[in-house]
Amino acid sequence: MAKIKILQEGQSYTFRSYFELPYEAEDILAEFNYSLIKSRLSLPQTTKQLDRLPELNQRIEDVLPFISLSNETARRETLVSPIMLEVVRYCQCKMRIEYPLTVNNWLKGNLDYLLRSTNNLLVIEAKNDDLTRGFTQLAVELIALSHIDEQNVFYGAVTMGDVWRFGKLERSQQQITQDINLFKVPDDLDSLVRILLGILEGE
Repeated sequence: MAKIKILQEGQSYTFRSYFELPYEAEDILAEFNYSLIKSRLSLPQTTKQLDRLPELNQRIEDVLPFISLSNETARRETLVSPIMLEVVRYCQCKMRIEYPLTVNNWLKGNLDYLLRSTNNLLVIEAKNDDLTRGFTQLAVELIALSHIDEQNVFYGAVTMGDVWRFGKLERSQQQITQDINLFKVPDDLDSLVRILLGILEGE
């Protein structure tokens, strides 16, 4: 069966476009010569003492009953940003919010959060709903980063604030792995932050 051409020459696509396309992630990533596999990722974790984390956990627990998480802004401000700021405090890494990135007409747009340490990069894509299509968008953002940065392995996560899923791009194998494991906030906050820091500390 002939492969369907999804992306049209001369057409412009932003990262957001890939969230909206009605195609399977495998088919979209194949346009960039990447394969997608789904398996349990072995993610790096920091062994640092995270003494301030219980306080953040409690703050999130305290406000969740009173906040409606019906849109992306609410999810980002209530759940994603406080976690990102905590990660920055621990790792002293640089964070860019709504970071503009243009590689070409098919790879351009804004990254919700881009964290950069001396060893590694981490991109976070925040969504109001649909983690599956959100992962497709994240995967394309990782491909874009692989065009401008030298490293071989890139990590990212897509989140709806209360649920997180990680992804890993391996440039040498032209492969993206979608973690089958999900992390929930606030229940898995400790594991989640340990992984975010572990990625930024570098392997």
